[in-house]
Amino acid sequence: MKASAALEKYYVLPCCLLLLNLANEIIAYKAKLIADGLLRTLFIMSMVLFGASLVAFAIAPAIVWCVQSLRRTSRSAGGGAGELAFLVVLGALIFWLYYRNYLIGTDAILPAAWRNGAK
Repeated sequence: MKASAALEKYYVLPCCLLLLNLANEIIAYKAKLIADGLLRTLFIMSMVLFGASLVAFAIAPAIVWCVQSLRRTSRSAGGGAGELAFLVVLGALIFWLYYRNYLIGTDAILPAAWRNGAK
Protein backbone atom coordinates (compact mmCIF):
# COMPACT_ATOMS: atom_id res chain seq x y z
CA MET A 1 0.00 0.00 0.00
CA LYS A 2 2.94 2.35 0.61
CA ALA A 3 4.13 2.03 -2.97
CA SER A 4 0.64 2.90 -4.22
CA ALA A 5 0.48 6.06 -2.10
CA ALA A 6 3.94 7.12 -3.26
CA LEU A 7 2.97 6.46 -6.87
CA GLU A 8 -0.13 8.62 -6.52
CA LYS A 9 1.77 11.36 -4.74
CA TYR A 10 4.87 11.61 -6.90
CA TYR A 11 3.78 10.57 -10.40
CA VAL A 12 0.04 10.27 -11.00
CA LEU A 13 -0.96 13.51 -9.25
CA PRO A 14 1.65 15.63 -11.10
CA CYS A 15 0.59 14.02 -14.39
CA CYS A 16 -3.03 14.89 -13.66
CA LEU A 17 -2.07 18.46 -12.77
CA LEU A 18 -0.22 18.74 -16.08
CA LEU A 19 -3.33 17.47 -17.88
CA LEU A 20 -5.42 20.03 -15.99
CA ASN A 21 -3.03 22.76 -17.11
CA LEU A 22 -3.47 21.63 -20.71
CA ALA A 23 -7.24 21.75 -20.22
CA ASN A 24 -6.89 25.32 -18.94
CA GLU A 25 -4.87 26.21 -22.05
CA ILE A 26 -7.66 24.84 -24.24
CA ILE A 27 -10.26 26.76 -22.24
CA ALA A 28 -8.33 30.01 -22.63
CA TYR A 29 -7.95 29.30 -26.36
CA LYS A 30 -11.68 28.70 -26.84
CA ALA A 31 -12.61 31.70 -24.66
CA LYS A 32 -11.10 33.99 -27.29
CA LEU A 33 -14.27 33.38 -29.31
CA ILE A 34 -16.39 35.20 -26.68
CA ALA A 35 -16.37 38.96 -27.25
CA ASP A 36 -18.11 40.05 -24.04
CA GLY A 37 -15.65 40.28 -21.13
CA LEU A 38 -18.20 39.28 -18.47
CA LEU A 39 -19.34 36.20 -20.37
CA ARG A 40 -15.74 35.26 -21.16
CA THR A 41 -14.83 35.44 -17.47
CA LEU A 42 -17.87 33.36 -16.46
CA PHE A 43 -17.05 30.80 -19.15
CA ILE A 44 -13.41 30.48 -18.06
CA MET A 45 -14.27 30.18 -14.37
CA SER A 46 -17.00 27.59 -14.89
CA MET A 47 -14.93 25.50 -17.29
CA VAL A 48 -11.84 25.56 -15.04
CA LEU A 49 -13.97 24.44 -12.08
CA PHE A 50 -15.51 21.68 -14.20
CA GLY A 51 -12.08 20.60 -15.49
CA ALA A 52 -10.60 20.51 -11.98
CA SER A 53 -13.52 18.40 -10.75
CA LEU A 54 -13.20 16.06 -13.70
CA VAL A 55 -9.49 15.56 -13.09
CA ALA A 56 -9.88 15.12 -9.34
CA PHE A 57 -12.85 12.77 -9.37
CA ALA A 58 -12.57 10.86 -12.67
CA ILE A 59 -9.22 11.05 -14.42
CA ALA A 60 -6.88 10.67 -11.43
CA PRO A 61 -8.76 7.68 -9.95
CA ALA A 62 -8.92 6.07 -13.42
CA ILE A 63 -5.16 6.40 -13.89
CA VAL A 64 -4.51 5.05 -10.38
CA TRP A 65 -6.84 2.12 -11.07
CA CYS A 66 -5.05 1.35 -14.35
CA VAL A 67 -1.65 1.47 -12.65
CA GLN A 68 -2.81 -0.73 -9.77
CA SER A 69 -4.37 -3.31 -12.08
CA LEU A 70 -1.22 -3.35 -14.21
CA ARG A 71 0.84 -3.76 -11.06
CA ARG A 72 -1.21 -6.79 -9.98
CA THR A 73 -1.10 -8.49 -13.39
CA SER A 74 2.54 -7.70 -14.12
CA ARG A 75 3.75 -8.79 -10.70
CA SER A 76 1.90 -12.07 -11.01
CA ALA A 77 3.44 -12.52 -14.47
CA GLY A 78 6.95 -11.98 -13.14
CA GLY A 79 7.81 -8.33 -12.68
CA GLY A 80 6.80 -4.69 -12.86
CA ALA A 81 7.36 -4.25 -16.60
CA GLY A 82 3.69 -3.56 -17.39
CA GLU A 83 3.39 -0.86 -14.76
CA LEU A 84 6.67 0.74 -15.81
CA ALA A 85 5.65 0.70 -19.48
CA PHE A 86 2.32 2.33 -18.65
CA LEU A 87 4.00 5.08 -16.63
CA VAL A 88 6.57 5.74 -19.36
CA VAL A 89 3.83 5.93 -22.02
CA LEU A 90 1.77 8.26 -19.81
CA GLY A 91 4.75 10.57 -19.29
CA ALA A 92 5.64 10.50 -23.00
CA LEU A 93 2.04 11.30 -23.99
CA ILE A 94 1.90 14.28 -21.65
CA PHE A 95 5.31 15.49 -22.89
CA TRP A 96 4.14 15.18 -26.51
CA LEU A 97 0.95 17.14 -25.79
CA TYR A 98 2.92 19.90 -24.05
CA TYR A 99 5.46 20.00 -26.89
CA ARG A 100 2.74 20.43 -29.51
CA ASN A 101 0.82 22.93 -27.40
CA TYR A 102 3.69 25.28 -26.59
CA LEU A 103 5.74 25.02 -29.79
CA ILE A 104 3.03 24.70 -32.44
CA GLY A 105 -0.02 26.12 -30.65
CA THR A 106 -3.11 25.00 -28.82
CA ASP A 107 -4.95 24.27 -32.05
CA ALA A 108 -2.34 21.56 -32.76
CA ILE A 109 -3.70 19.38 -29.94
CA LEU A 110 -7.37 19.88 -30.79
CA PRO A 111 -9.50 18.03 -33.32
CA ALA A 112 -10.19 20.10 -36.45
CA ALA A 113 -13.80 20.75 -35.48
CA TRP A 114 -12.79 22.30 -32.13
CA ARG A 115 -10.33 24.83 -33.54
CA ASN A 116 -11.19 28.53 -33.47
CA GLY A 117 -12.28 29.58 -36.90
CA ALA A 118 -13.05 25.99 -38.03
CA LYS A 119 -16.02 25.73 -40.32
